[in-house]
Amino acid sequence: QTLLFSATMSDSVKTLAYTMMDDPLVIEVSRQNRTAKTVNQIAFRVAAASKTAFLLDLLETNDLERVIVFTRTKRGADRLAHILSARDLRAGLIHSSRTQSQRERVLKSFKQGKTQILVATDIASRGIDVDCVSHVINYDVPHKPDDYVHRVGRTGRAGNSGKAITLVTPVEELAVRDIERLTKQQLKRVVVPGYDGKSIASGTGVSI
Repeated sequence: QTLLFSATMSDSVKTLAYTMMDDPLVIEVSRQNRTAKTVNQIAFRVAAASKTAFLLDLLETNDLERVIVFTRTKRGADRLAHILSARDLRAGLIHSSRTQSQRERVLKSFKQGKTQILVATDIASRGIDVDCVSHVINYDVPHKPDDYVHRVGRTGRAGNSGKAITLVTPVEELAVRDIERLTKQQLKRVVVPGYDGKSIASGTGVSI
């Protein structure tokens, strides 16, 4: 008897499966390209120049327990982790240029609650198992829509509720629409005065 397990079923994995198996029975735990119903998803429309200030306001105004912040690039992750640490926010960093021992140390600290925020590229959207992630924040909208599904899947696990927050600049709007087409779900758009580049700050902070 031969069994094959995969977190995702890409074309390459399907090819491998049907090469090794004879007319296999396929069992899906959950439908592909769908986000869990336990995750509340929201998109904030922000100006590109206001994105970092918005994130800081979001993190400092709200009592967030355990947060993963996803960036598109390693350089962006480095920059963001440095800024958060300078603001005395307990932040760790994971991307492909970090050594295995560095990644394990940061992940252990995050799991133990010593680090509140994990800044990561999409290397952390697959294969990292951390219980009770309360929030996933997409600082950058991913290029590939299915990467969004994997990112959001880090929260709202094992029946727990979670929140997925996406910061959307005008140039990223098309990428968000691609995500909506893939997931067949529409993200609620919210504008906070002072961060959209068109209005004056309300002074009330960002509440979620």
